[in-house]
Amino acid sequence: MSALLKRSFLLAAGPLLTLVSACESQRPKYEGPYAAEVAEAVPMIEKAVGLKYKTPPKVETRSNEQVREFVIKQLTDSLATHDIDGQEAAYKRLGMIPDTLKLKPFLTSLLEEQIVGYYDPHTKVLYVVDGAPKDMASMTITHELVHALQDQYISLDSVQKIRDDNDRLSAAQSVFEGQAVYEQISIMLGGSNIAINLPGGWDRIREMIRENQASMPIFAAAPKVIQETLIFPYLSGAEFYRNYKERKSGSIIYKDMPVSTEQIIHPAAFFGTRDNPTRVTLGTLANATKVYENDLGEFETRLFLYQQLNDQNEAVRGASGWDGDRYAVVNTPQGQGIVWLTVWDSPVEGGEFFHLAGQAVEARYSTKVASGSTELVKKYSGGGRTIQISTMEIQGRPVVIYADVPAGANPNIINPAQVTLSQ
Repeated sequence: MSALLKRSFLLAAGPLLTLVSACESQRPKYEGPYAAEVAEAVPMIEKAVGLKYKTPPKVETRSNEQVREFVIKQLTDSLATHDIDGQEAAYKRLGMIPDTLKLKPFLTSLLEEQIVGYYDPHTKVLYVVDGAPKDMASMTITHELVHALQDQYISLDSVQKIRDDNDRLSAAQSVFEGQAVYEQISIMLGGSNIAINLPGGWDRIREMIRENQASMPIFAAAPKVIQETLIFPYLSGAEFYRNYKERKSGSIIYKDMPVSTEQIIHPAAFFGTRDNPTRVTLGTLANATKVYENDLGEFETRLFLYQQLNDQNEAVRGASGWDGDRYAVVNTPQGQGIVWLTVWDSPVEGGEFFHLAGQAVEARYSTKVASGSTELVKKYSGGGRTIQISTMEIQGRPVVIYADVPAGANPNIINPAQVTLSQ
């Protein structure tokens, strides 16, 4: 979902983390609010992560109104507004959020509902909301202190500023949140193996997080893409980090970060022969003016298929073999549309996506393939829209081009000769 949502949640903790309780023991005192909790957590985090704090972490409290001001500031600066508007348009055109949803006010309410505390890499301070329940505040502090330690070894502020690369930002967020979740739970278990010593292992963690989130009314009412992209870095990120600790014991993950959700989802893509995504440059567009561009990545490509097909296995199968993508929200003389180019590992996998994307269009618009379609180009009409899905080779690579434009507009917006594919 929105990279803005990812940036805002990257360092914020709330009900997602109501899984564990802090241990009790005597530790050196720190100044400020929650000094005892900080003193308790710091040495355990240093031992778990294998790094020392370069400077003591700072913790302050914030009122609910101050938290709201922080959230609004995150969502209303000029770059944030550009991202939110562009991604709202993209996800509406892909059928992943309702046309009636106003994304900015919804995200503001969602963030307010979720945040118990957050680490701000700009001020280098961990903030806890006034009046937060003691147990939840203690858990949040442990989690956010991991972010404070991360920030002393890799600039979280610079990571948050990744532009127009939603997939890479998702991968980075998965490392930071996954490490914080994993180490938080590991500390609760005395540093032991979570999968072995926590009843139910990761399946139980998934179930507990989803149960906790379902109790939050705004989250529960959110579109599937928002729910799933919110949970993904905590769960899949923690599983990735567990793999990293087992396979690269003693290594510092910040020196070798994954760059795609494909690498988070599929261990072989990161720990085996490294499978970095193909970078797509769409080049000069025809018959339309570009308004915004970004990428989805493998995980959100799955969500695109699942949204319409409502079949998890088919969605996973259809997104398997993803190797890069790029979309552009465009204005045509008839109105707004979207074009989306995906690159695939093989013609077979590209063909699977081509087929299932067509099924998704048919389900969404209650339509069938229109006359004039071929084995390589499928055309559809429905809901006042023209949709065209094409499969071809560009620079020897199998690609699928998806276009959804107003009826009467020319869907041939991407010129294959203008597209550049690179590593």
